[in-house]
Amino acid sequence: MAVKFQHYYQILGVPRNAGEDEIRRAFRKLARQYHPDVNPNDKTAEEKFKQVNEAYEVLSDPEKRKRYDMLGENWKGGADFTPPPGWEGIRFEQGDLGDIFGGVEGGFGDFSDFFATLFGGRGGRTAGSRARGRDAEAEIELALEDAYRGTRKVINLTATETCPDCRGAGIKDRQRCPTCRGTGLIRRPKSLQVNIPAGVRDGSVVRLAGQGDPGGDGMPPGDLYLRIRLKPHPLFTPKEDDLHMELPLAPWEAALGARVTVPTIEGPVDMTIPAGTQSGQQLRMRGQGLKRRDGGRGDQYVRLKIVNPPQISGAERDLFQKLAAESRFNPRELMRGSGRS
Repeated sequence: MAVKFQHYYQILGVPRNAGEDEIRRAFRKLARQYHPDVNPNDKTAEEKFKQVNEAYEVLSDPEKRKRYDMLGENWKGGADFTPPPGWEGIRFEQGDLGDIFGGVEGGFGDFSDFFATLFGGRGGRTAGSRARGRDAEAEIELALEDAYRGTRKVINLTATETCPDCRGAGIKDRQRCPTCRGTGLIRRPKSLQVNIPAGVRDGSVVRLAGQGDPGGDGMPPGDLYLRIRLKPHPLFTPKEDDLHMELPLAPWEAALGARVTVPTIEGPVDMTIPAGTQSGQQLRMRGQGLKRRDGGRGDQYVRLKIVNPPQISGAERDLFQKLAAESRFNPRELMRGSGRS
């Protein structure tokens, strides 16, 4: 019997050579977009949600993906498809399932007749299945100091949990469970206390074992991958293992040299400013950067900026006038080398 071909790569929007991470990212993005909780009473979104789940069920499973890819790449989504001899999956008989899916088209819950033809019945990760739960992702913003030293944070997120009414079966009273809409899963707010290790960077990922989506039929849950985002810092800009900052200097400090206090991530440190320092010059403070994975530390780079006082007293004005009368320095002399007068 001919069924409609399902182009799983097009459904997820990934190329045929996509890796596991790319497929996982595409699935999570689309699953969030079309989830029934986000689109209540939207039949189009519900159908998209089913297609996305089915596509991920196949492309995330190496054996199913291999079997699917053997069909070739010249099929178009929605085209009539009749599998070659020997490809038919083991089809459930009506007596095996009865009407427990409550009129869901195809009789296989969230999966199409195409899936059932190739793989036999419902997928391994839907309600009532025996499979490890899917991994989940979340983000957390950290101050630079917390990322440097490590910290303990409480995060609030919306997590997937086993439906309490049907206990993950997706079926209640021989009908599709109205609470989870047959998925066996619900979304609820959840708070977690998380230990952030010292030395994480912007984009680092912390794995929380067992905090992902629940598994089916007693199987273990997936993991939660927590991606770190660093808040902008008022002083420091991290670049790999190093820190960069700008330090204001008074004109006389730059001209005469000075001993000044410079902030670092570990606290203030004294630094010597050489006489004749120019604005824009950069000094390096060794070992004052971020912690390296090898146990050392990066450096801190200090860019100097000469700043004039916004207001001056009468005595200061007299001193500047005496300096102007005494000095023969003309900064515009430096422009002659570039051909300008």
